[in-house]
Amino acid sequence: MSQLRPILLVEDSPNDIELTLLALERSRLANPVVVARDGVEALDILQRRGNLPSEGEVQLPAVVLLDIKLPRVDGLEVLEQIRGDARIRHVPVVMLTSSREEQDLVRSYGLGVNAFVVKPVGHREFFEAIRDIGAFWAVLNELPLGHPGAEAGLGA
Repeated sequence: MSQLRPILLVEDSPNDIELTLLALERSRLANPVVVARDGVEALDILQRRGNLPSEGEVQLPAVVLLDIKLPRVDGLEVLEQIRGDARIRHVPVVMLTSSREEQDLVRSYGLGVNAFVVKPVGHREFFEAIRDIGAFWAVLNELPLGHPGAEAGLGA
C-alpha cells in the first residue's frame, strides 16, 4: 500500500497552527501534516529546495492549506509560484485565512486557488471547517491518472 500524501499547512500563527493540527487529529485523518511557518519555507518544501530529503523521499501534498498574511513571502505570491511551476501546479491549494478582503478573494481565484475559506472565529466552527476541508481534499478528492501522487493512497 502506498504511503499517504501529507497535508501542507502554511501558517505563521502558533495558535492557528495548534488549532488546525488538533482539528485534523480529531477528524482522524491518517495523512501526516507538514507545517511551514512562512512562504519561503512552504516553497522550499514544495519545490524541494534547500536541506530537504531527495525527490523520491518526499511526496507532493494532498492539499496545501495556505494563509495569505505570511512573513517573507505572502500566500498570494506562494500561490502564484505554485501555479507557475509545472511540477507542482496541480497540487490543490485552499486559502485558509482570516482575510475577508474582496481583493484577496478575487486575486486568489485569479491565481488559481481551488477554494477560499475564511477561518471561523468560534472553536467549534473552526474544527468543523478543518474537518471538512481535510476530509474532502485528503480523502474524497480524486486525481487523474498520470498526475503525480494519483497512485498514492490519499485517505484515512
